[in-house]
Amino acid sequence: MHIRDLLGNGPTFSFEFFPPKTPEAAEQLERTIADLRELKPSFVSVTYGAGGSTREKTIEIVTRIKRDTGIEAMAHLTCAGSPKQELRLVLERIVDAGVENVLALRGDPPKGQTSFVPTEGGFRYASELVAFIRELYGSRLCLGGACYPEKHIECGNAAVDLMNLKRKIDCGLDFVITQLFFDNHRYFEFVERARAAGITVPIIPGIMPITNASQIERFTLACGATIPFALAAELDRCRHDAQAVLQLGIAHATAQCIGLLEGGAPGIHFYTLNRSTATREVLTALQSAGVTQPDPSA
Repeated sequence: MHIRDLLGNGPTFSFEFFPPKTPEAAEQLERTIADLRELKPSFVSVTYGAGGSTREKTIEIVTRIKRDTGIEAMAHLTCAGSPKQELRLVLERIVDAGVENVLALRGDPPKGQTSFVPTEGGFRYASELVAFIRELYGSRLCLGGACYPEKHIECGNAAVDLMNLKRKIDCGLDFVITQLFFDNHRYFEFVERARAAGITVPIIPGIMPITNASQIERFTLACGATIPFALAAELDRCRHDAQAVLQLGIAHATAQCIGLLEGGAPGIHFYTLNRSTATREVLTALQSAGVTQPDPSA
């Protein structure tokens, strides 16, 4: 099932996981997948480590989710650390495993590097990777990409960032998923600018429920997202009370999701951090309010 065929038929709900690095983390991920499976997500995605460092685990997890759970799965694929021929072989493995959806990304620099340096014989930009995949597979694969309501941290100009996005979409993306954000105005203003620039593909908001104050502050600093003052003040007030932080994060994310869907967002993509509690609480609240997603098996 192509994700593009689900979009536009009612709000989609999807989860992002990352490959675990330890046996304990692997067990945690298995528990999370089992727990969230009951919520019948429209699809899930699995990230690709910096520099392509988790490629084998990414392919293994996506394949297993697709095969064993019946949930539609999307593999992340990045330019980082791989020449074209290597990327071609990775794509062959993904397609041979029956996976039909790929999130095409430039990727982050390997750990210890501060700027992205393309691999010899590889790609510098995600737009080049998108064009490469389309040349190889045409419409056989559904391609997603990333976008940044508050602009990419490496781009100094929001207008330039938007034109970079349009170039990437014009190379063949079917939809895009946003970087995390905490103020819905950021999303709606971004969508308005994108539509004015001629971007017509679905723009799925990415939501990360706050579960830890220090952790979310590190994430936002790294990706250039901002936390609204009122939320930041409340987060600081309760930062040493883990349960209070969790409940604040769930409440804010739930309110965000309701506002986004009421405003016409095509769905919600949850950055789960391989944990189920916050995402389950938010999505259960939405489903209790009567929000339903299209059935992938229909």
